[in-house]
Amino acid sequence: MKIAILASTSGSDLPAVFALQQEGIDFFLITNKPQCGAIEKAKNTAVPVYIVEATGKKREEFDEEILKILEAEKADYVFLIGYMRIITHVLTTPWKGKIFNIHPSLLPAFAGGMDKDVHSEVLKRGCKITGATLHEVTDEVDGGPIVDQQSCRVEKNDTPETLKKKVQELEQEMLVKYIRKISLRI
Repeated sequence: MKIAILASTSGSDLPAVFALQQEGIDFFLITNKPQCGAIEKAKNTAVPVYIVEATGKKREEFDEEILKILEAEKADYVFLIGYMRIITHVLTTPWKGKIFNIHPSLLPAFAGGMDKDVHSEVLKRGCKITGATLHEVTDEVDGGPIVDQQSCRVEKNDTPETLKKKVQELEQEMLVKYIRKISLRI
């Protein structure tokens, strides 16, 4: 099985995911950020990296470039992990049911939010529980069918940074579990 990872950030979840190479799962990384930490995590585990610059391109044009890479690599599934772009129908239509996103909240709460902004909002609103959601990607931002959710308690002394760490542990657990599950289908 071959999985494409789309990432734009530090790639904190990637070491846990890339460890699945030991189970015969192949990965490649596509990023729109040539300086992001995800690249280093991929290189550390011999995962091929594609950098696609978004500057000066319409969303659909950019997604067409991504689509060409997915087809050339013969990807079976696509996972958005710390990917800070909204994708278009160019990707959602041909990859329906095979493209997933990990989101740092219990959707539908804080849909559309990103990274520490979500954790700051959780604290600001006084939430007692937070978590992560793995969902299918559709044309509705953070609105696709939910595949899995896990939660954790919000403690009085939590900060956006401590919540991020807790939620990332949940993300990694869900990603590894689901990738293993779909690998049995192929």
